[in-house]
Amino acid sequence: MTAIPRGRGGWPSKRRAALAAAALLAAVGLLAGCSSKKTAPAGAGGSAAGLNEQGVGAAGSSSSLAQFQRGKLGAGGTAGPLTDIHFDFDDYAVRPQDSAILRRNAQWVTSHGGPPVQIEGHCDQRGSEEYNIALGAKRAQATKDYLATLGVPADRLSTISYGKELPLCTEQTDDCYAQNRRAHFVVLQK
Repeated sequence: MTAIPRGRGGWPSKRRAALAAAALLAAVGLLAGCSSKKTAPAGAGGSAAGLNEQGVGAAGSSSSLAQFQRGKLGAGGTAGPLTDIHFDFDDYAVRPQDSAILRRNAQWVTSHGGPPVQIEGHCDQRGSEEYNIALGAKRAQATKDYLATLGVPADRLSTISYGKELPLCTEQTDDCYAQNRRAHFVVLQK
């Protein structure tokens, strides 16, 4: 067996070798946990399509993810009793022109006392995935906060961010980007 000459710094110490092994195991663990497959939430299957007589969809049936899985995202169908709002580029402030929409949405939610509402934050395709997930979360939270100021109980509202992952429009135009910068409302059954 041939001895390997010591390089600069000599033989690696046991501590340095143990740290390197731990870092390698941690990296492998992180990579194993990062899968590109996305699983559907419970009840998001294609069997529950549409709204019942009160305008309430089955759990997840009108969510953007469920619509995407059924190939219906952006198909122009009715998405439920609540209307989406839109945001300016790189911004999460609720626009003055969307306040009337949010007042109507708040009135519907408070008059239909039972079902919880999930607010989805969406972004256009520009920017990194991480940035857009954070921006979508801020848009959903700003919308939730606005509805809370209108008297909607916060425990009836939840938020989720899809970032740029579920665009309504895939063209690279300003009009298309504007459609994707939105807060989408999903009425869930209990």
